[in-house]
Amino acid sequence: MKNYTQFKKNLLTDKEIKKSYDELGPEFNFIHALIKKRIEKGLSQEELAKRIGTRQSAISRLESGRYNPTFKVLRKIAQALDSEIKISIH
Repeated sequence: MKNYTQFKKNLLTDKEIKKSYDELGPEFNFIHALIKKRIEKGLSQEELAKRIGTRQSAISRLESGRYNPTFKVLRKIAQALDSEIKISIH
């Protein structure tokens, strides 16, 4: 494989891998939006953690996709980022 893009393209030709990848799309999109908003606000993970009353490691786990937060935690994060959460089912 020449690079990551080609490697990913080759992997996604497998129907099972593609299905799993697509199912994770909303989670990755949320994480990306969270990180982007945190950076736009000029906050470190530690600063965000302090704003919501948790530890930096919890923010790190959330941003890496290793933590599945409750809606209550998501609301706290949104408030700390002067943002709101919008959820829809299509």
